[in-house]
Amino acid sequence: MLLRLRQGAVIMSFPDMFDQFRQRSLELEHLDKGDYTPEEYEGCIVELQRVNRWLGDASALRSSLLREIAKLDLRSFSVIDVGAGSGELLRVIAGWARQTGRSSRLTGLELNARSAKAIAEESQSFPEISAVRADAFRLPFRDNQFDYAICSLFTHHFKDDDVVAFLRELNRVAARRIFAIDLHRHPIAYYFYTTVGRLFLHNRLIRQDGALSILRSFKPRELEELAQRAELKEIEVARHFPYRLVLSSRKKYAKELPARDPAVNKVPSRENARVSLAS
Repeated sequence: MLLRLRQGAVIMSFPDMFDQFRQRSLELEHLDKGDYTPEEYEGCIVELQRVNRWLGDASALRSSLLREIAKLDLRSFSVIDVGAGSGELLRVIAGWARQTGRSSRLTGLELNARSAKAIAEESQSFPEISAVRADAFRLPFRDNQFDYAICSLFTHHFKDDDVVAFLRELNRVAARRIFAIDLHRHPIAYYFYTTVGRLFLHNRLIRQDGALSILRSFKPRELEELAQRAELKEIEVARHFPYRLVLSSRKKYAKELPARDPAVNKVPSRENARVSLAS
């Protein structure tokens, strides 16, 4: 079926409207290209926090990672969030841990200097949160150093081969399980964001990169196949409202692990040449 103007000119066929969702887009976002001003980036951080609260990242976190911790009745735990942005999800975890009487050690890792600084600045009331600036593909931590390793809205920034490499590295530092939250590439999500979403979003990076992020993201089967290529075990891909996917993978021996004192999972010292701590 074709959509036409009164003059008979073809606007777009329905099949064409959905062709762009058949496979992942490889077009780079502004955040990946770096063509933005410091002011735009500051505004992006603020609006991104709002988007995460409205559109389900915190909700997906609660129904995945936090639900598992509660189910296992862990009284202490450690988490690293890779590509943590300003640390919004880390503060969700810290608040929940305090409310439920748990002890936590939480680390946010960012390559972007401003984001690493934002984690530290905005988490001053949470001494259990630390910020680290380092490369996500070469995490400066030993194997199984954290109980859990997570990321959110991060994997879609990379090509498939890089996603596989990253998932292996994320899995390496997690003793129990990993959780990777990202977008579900779906026409409804895209057209809702590019119409209704524009009424509330004003930052250029959020408006343009947000729409492109959906086109760069995944369908459930694609994410599962990438996890299989990374040789992860006990893979699950769950759908969460609205249009979020949560990939999880459990280590084979995770069920046998006792609860650990999170204080032993300290981030590397400043003498480690591969990492700098945000202060």
